[in-house]
Amino acid sequence: MKVAVIMGSKSDLPVMQEAIDTLALFELDTHVDIVSAHRTPEKMIQFATTAHEQGIDVIIAGAGGAAHLPGMVAASSPLPVIGVPVKSSNSIDGWDSVLSILQMPGGVPVATVALNGAKNAALLACQILGVKNPALREAMLGYKAAMGEKVHQSAKELNQK
Repeated sequence: MKVAVIMGSKSDLPVMQEAIDTLALFELDTHVDIVSAHRTPEKMIQFATTAHEQGIDVIIAGAGGAAHLPGMVAASSPLPVIGVPVKSSNSIDGWDSVLSILQMPGGVPVATVALNGAKNAALLACQILGVKNPALREAMLGYKAAMGEKVHQSAKELNQK
């Protein structure tokens, strides 16, 4: 199983690193690249149209500003695409990115996570892949149980004061 994490520019890496780190936690093979829909459209089309032939199963695409990368990749690939809107320096509080990724036309689905929500994008990729991979599904169950335990521990510490 392999997940691609692509982004429109190097400035998106601090946000997208959370996806990379989360995928590593689940020991998933990860392909990371910078693929700009606006500055390298040929590279983007080449990547999107051949990703499934390269063994990639899910694509996580992060972009800021106009944020066309996730939608253009989804339009060109048969793979599930998870879009991460990135609040960039030229962004309108991130809303331009959110709406660019969220408002896809019928027939071109992009699963969209919260602004700067790369960690959730990785977790969603794990859940998608876990549908057919029992070991990954079990790892996700363990991850969720550990999250719940942290909440119970926090509540216990709060009530001890």
